[in-house]
Amino acid sequence: MEKINLYLDDLRDCPADFEVARSYDEAIERFNTHTIHILSLDHDLGEDENQQLLPTGYDFVKYMCEHGLRADKIYIHTDNGVGRENMYQTLLAAQRRGFIDEDIEIYHYSITVNKYSG
Repeated sequence: MEKINLYLDDLRDCPADFEVARSYDEAIERFNTHTIHILSLDHDLGEDENQQLLPTGYDFVKYMCEHGLRADKIYIHTDNGVGRENMYQTLLAAQRRGFIDEDIEIYHYSITVNKYSG
């Protein structure tokens, strides 16, 4: 499988050298079809047509842990402080318990600059 860097975010511009997944489902699809080197996570991934929250980056983190998905490095670029902490602590706990590989590098901060062009 092709190795890519994946940027999970519904609004921000996709940084150079990354592929973007705009939703939880798109992120799952990318993990099924690619090997992920760097994963960069947003928390809030928008609302549907009825203003109901869509699955979040935290939901994706839980999915990763439940299914033992792997990225070599994980960065959290969300501006949502509570969401950031929940994702970070869940990933660390999953690593300690053996749900995800112990050699995955997990960072509490962004590797890229957050940009919006529209």
